[in-house]
Amino acid sequence: MTAARQQRKRYRVAIAALACLGQALSAGPSASPATALERIVVDWHTGLAIDGYDPVAFYTDGKPIPGSPDYELRYGGVVWRFCNIGNRAAFAARPDVYMPQFGGYDPIGIVHGVAVAGNPTVWLIIGERLFLFYDRARLQAFTADAERLTATADRKWPDVLRTLSP
Repeated sequence: MTAARQQRKRYRVAIAALACLGQALSAGPSASPATALERIVVDWHTGLAIDGYDPVAFYTDGKPIPGSPDYELRYGGVVWRFCNIGNRAAFAARPDVYMPQFGGYDPIGIVHGVAVAGNPTVWLIIGERLFLFYDRARLQAFTADAERLTATADRKWPDVLRTLSP
């Protein structure tokens, strides 16, 4: 390879690296591109609720487990995925029990009157209610005063819900 070709190759690699860095920085800290316009947090690339994680698995397995395309269910205008047929059947029978609170939005955001998409890998179950949080700092803030923050979020949720698309 000639020196000129090596120089052009290095130049193209540097430009590609800068483009990737710029794209990553513009995406912000969110782990998933979820839309804050829907009543349920939906990944706008895939159309899946809560990034395709199985909402029942939080209760049955005590951890977030990605769902499978083989076990999908359309509910609330979005597609939910499950890791097995039993979890899908449980959700179909009682979606009100297994759906994350506030449609998967962060309760700290709701307290402040803003719909901030929760991250399914940052979660907590309190009183048989599943909460998803934007990040660990918000989870810690919530657990420090969960009763008061839950009551405030419950009170403010109808106002935030009116700002979201049906």
